[in-house]
This record gives sequence, C-alpha cells and structure tokens, in this order.
Amino acid sequence: MKRRVEKNNKITKNGKEGFALSEAFFGNMRVKLVVAYDGTGYCGWQVQPNANTVQEELNKALSNLFHTPIQTLGASRTDSGVHAKGNVAVFDVDSRMPAEKISYALNQRLPDDIVIQESLEVPQDFHPRYQKTRKVYEYKILNRRFPDPILARYTYFYHHALDADRMHRAAQALVGTHDFTSFASIHSQTDSFVRTIYQISVTRDEQDVITIHVEGDGFLYNQIRIIAGSLIKVGAGLEPETMIGDALEAKDRQCSGPTAPPEGLILLRIDY
Repeated sequence: MKRRVEKNNKITKNGKEGFALSEAFFGNMRVKLVVAYDGTGYCGWQVQPNANTVQEELNKALSNLFHTPIQTLGASRTDSGVHAKGNVAVFDVDSRMPAEKISYALNQRLPDDIVIQESLEVPQDFHPRYQKTRKVYEYKILNRRFPDPILARYTYFYHHALDADRMHRAAQALVGTHDFTSFASIHSQTDSFVRTIYQISVTRDEQDVITIHVEGDGFLYNQIRIIAGSLIKVGAGLEPETMIGDALEAKDRQCSGPTAPPEGLILLRIDY
C-alpha cells in the first residue's frame, strides 16, 4: 500500500524542515544511496544555479530512471573540488524496483566520475543529516620535492619539508568536544560551533603522502581544511606545537592557519 507523506510529515528534527519531493508526496519507499565521486569537475555537492554539481547529476539520473522528478537530500554538502568515497543521499519514490537494484540502473545513467556504491531501503523516518553519525574524512598532502601527476587530483602538493610526527602530536589537542570557532569559516551558518572529534592521526607513507585522518560527529564549514592548513604550519616549523590548542582556546578564526586547498580532502564514509 502506498504511504502518503503530507507536508507536515517531512523529515524534521529540532524544528528544522527536512525534505519531501512535493507538498503531498505518494511514495512506497525511502532509499539510501552511498555515493562515491571525484569532485574535481564539480562545484560541490549541493544544487546551485548555473553550476555543475554532484547532486544535480544524481537528481537528473534518478528522474530519468523513474520517469518522474526526483530530489535527493545529501548527508554531507562537500565543497567544490572535494572528493567522496562514501557520501550518503536519500530519496523517496513510488516504485516496484527492489532498492538494492537501483544502484546498478543508476550507474548506467551517471557520469563516470560518480558511482553509486550501494542502494538500500531505509525506514521512512531515516534522515541522513539528523541521525546520529560518525563522519570519517582524510586530508592528503604530497610532501616531497616534485609533484606527481598521478596523485595531483587527490593530494595537495607541498614541497617544503613537513614533520608528520610533530603534526600528529599537535593534532591531539583537537580530540574531544570543543567549540571549534577558530577552525570554522567566517561564513559558517550554524547555531553552534561545538563539535566532537573522536580521533585524529597524522601519518606519512612510503610515497611521502601525509594523511590527516579525522573522525567526528560532524564538521563545520571548511573545518577539516582549516585544521589541515594549521597542521601544515606546525609541521613546517612555522608555528609551535601548542598553536593548535592555543587557537582552539582563543575561539578566533585569525588564530588558526589558512584553509588548505580542496583537492586533498576526501569523505571516506558516514557511519549511522
């Protein structure tokens, strides 16, 4: 039987409107998609006027598949040039197609740089943003004398020597629940700058790629890129290890480092 979702039944939490395909939508299932993409050629995730975005391509492919306008809601609105292996999107649809088969049909309609890794039916009250989550990101820095054209799309090239151990030690000040005002863009629109980082590590591999691995309950606009920019300052010896903790305590964007470029950032997964 079809389940009618009226306007006042949109997914909501804390008084915030969620989403629905229309004022009165008839659908028989809500589908969760795990989406991977190379963000190089896109102006971020979210649909915006006169710009090519991942969400727009996804909406177009879904609408083509089901022969009806489909809108998705993404869990993480990644910025222009940022990549993902496991972003999450949901949509409602009235269809007899098994949810697990949608990924195969959808991948035939999407550009090569967007791939649906998984599709499955979820409860009608599942909301990709307001469920309790653990988001996992990595920021990668190619740290050697010369760049590598193979790695260029997915790493930030920085040729001055960086001390990954020093960066790792400094980063531990960020673990826990804090006000991250110093590590958020001044353009952030949020009710609270308080977030929790469960763990953060900085390692170097045999290719001289430094990986900043961060897991948290959610992140502010540009937060991880500002953390990366700040740790680069520490790793280069331009700032003391205490700079990270001092900036955190100051709650002032001017006390942290620059925003690192987008190409080094990848959303690995979102755990619910």
